[in-house]
Amino acid sequence: MNTLKLTLSQIAGHALSEASGLENCDPNVITASKPEFGDYQSNGVMSIAKKIGCKPRELANLVVEAIAAQASPLIERLEVAGPGFINIHLSDAALIQRANEIEGDLGKLIPPADAPEKIVVDYSSPNLAKEMHVGHLRGTIIGDCLARVLERQGHEIIRQNHVGDWGTQFGMLISYMRELGETKGDLPTQLADLESFYRAAKQRFDEDPDFANIARSSVVKLQGGDEEHLTAWQLFIDESLKHCQAVYDKLNVTLSRKDLKAESFYNKELEGVVKKLEDAALLSVSDGARCVFLPEFTGKDGEPLPVIIQKTDGGYLYATTDLAAVAYRSFTLQAERSLYVVDARQSLHFQQVFAVARAAGFTSENISLEHIAYGTMMGKDGRPFKTRSGDTIKLVDLLDEAIRRAHELVAEKNPGLEDAAYSEIAEKVGIAAVKYADLSKNRTSDYVFDWSSMLSFEGNTAPYLMYAYARIRSILRKQELGLENIQITTATEAAERYLLLKILQLPEIVDMVARDCYPNFLCNYLYELAGLFMRFYESCPILKAEPKLRDSRLALSALAAATLQQGLGLLGIETLEQM
Repeated sequence: MNTLKLTLSQIAGHALSEASGLENCDPNVITASKPEFGDYQSNGVMSIAKKIGCKPRELANLVVEAIAAQASPLIERLEVAGPGFINIHLSDAALIQRANEIEGDLGKLIPPADAPEKIVVDYSSPNLAKEMHVGHLRGTIIGDCLARVLERQGHEIIRQNHVGDWGTQFGMLISYMRELGETKGDLPTQLADLESFYRAAKQRFDEDPDFANIARSSVVKLQGGDEEHLTAWQLFIDESLKHCQAVYDKLNVTLSRKDLKAESFYNKELEGVVKKLEDAALLSVSDGARCVFLPEFTGKDGEPLPVIIQKTDGGYLYATTDLAAVAYRSFTLQAERSLYVVDARQSLHFQQVFAVARAAGFTSENISLEHIAYGTMMGKDGRPFKTRSGDTIKLVDLLDEAIRRAHELVAEKNPGLEDAAYSEIAEKVGIAAVKYADLSKNRTSDYVFDWSSMLSFEGNTAPYLMYAYARIRSILRKQELGLENIQITTATEAAERYLLLKILQLPEIVDMVARDCYPNFLCNYLYELAGLFMRFYESCPILKAEPKLRDSRLALSALAAATLQQGLGLLGIETLEQM
């Protein structure tokens, strides 16, 4: 089943081509901004009229005639407005028919993509050897949402957790261990101890140049496969990965150990990366380091910016590993899209890596390399979110605090629940609130972290949407007859029709998120859907209506609940039957 927008685009596009005499015309069908403009608008006439040298309204009238000749049961009526906009009003009967087809098969709420692709989603990617902090939150949940959306459309999704496990910090940690004489594996096994161990090693690295040099040489030995260094390294990795998985489980994120493709995975390919760049005559030596200079990248002074491939001590950098990852995803996995869900501050890095990859043949022509950039989570002071003492906040501590605050909120709202119910609701609401507060913002913008707004039951928040779902489910439980055999039969009231149309627009929103990778599109849709249900509930009696009308409105309510549940599920948010 095509989406409403796609069906209308096909109809209007064919009519516009017929009226203009041009092939493959884009009718530019959009959702109408106001009810008086219809349900959808086609705005493509003006640009086509300019091409063929005719008046837009004249062409618009010809298009309306051509659409009418197709006699689509989906379209009730058309009207030309303004300089040449075409307002499209849809048939109530056609909307009801579509909705009932979905009600019988909720899988049709989000139809599969016409051309499924193999898509790599690279997200979360913490640096190991210390705990995940709040800076890892955005990339983790944005990437997980995109993976869920694309997977729901039927694409083959390959999750990749490109953790940092092969950099300077591991040389630093191993060197500090050796300095303390702890080379036999008796490293503290509690991650909290490892965090303290990291801070002590970092202090030595920052304050003692000789130690820093030893640490850098340890990185080279590690990357060279020295057995003693590898054994020590593995201890850090195992402890840190246990912590990461505990955080993923608490966040309801779909990453697991099998999705791990760490920096170390590409270590054996790095010499080949250098060789390929040499063969392509792209490598230069600058201050002893081996670099690639591309003419499109220059600094403020006009000097070329290097992409450093190999340091003077023989060590490799992020760019080297990322080039190996591009080749792996392009030729081994044969992916058609590769999404890098990484902080916006890395934009230049990815622009350079993608450009070098294309210049040196690390990527095929069949893959789209896309940096899905995101901004910073800020505190109320307008600075990156930290503790009062200025320390980075551990992600697990943030999540535990969210659950604690949600527990207080639920206890206040519903004091009669049992303790087990409080705990379940608090955990789901607390985690959902943190995730939704992030996903509902434009990912490219910085946003201010605010406990009071994210845990509110009013406004565009997770608690509001979860409550809306629970409220619908409560209404459905109150009716005595089963819901299996009832259908929507009427949409004569404005509130009914607005809700029905909004439900049927979910696939269009999912398409937008899949294409442009902005989860806030879905959040805004779900917020509008919940608001429309509330208006429908207030203006259209459900359980007290006469039987036929009651059943129709119950069926509409059930479909609204299913739509909210599926939409929230794509965000990685679990619904509750009661709150």
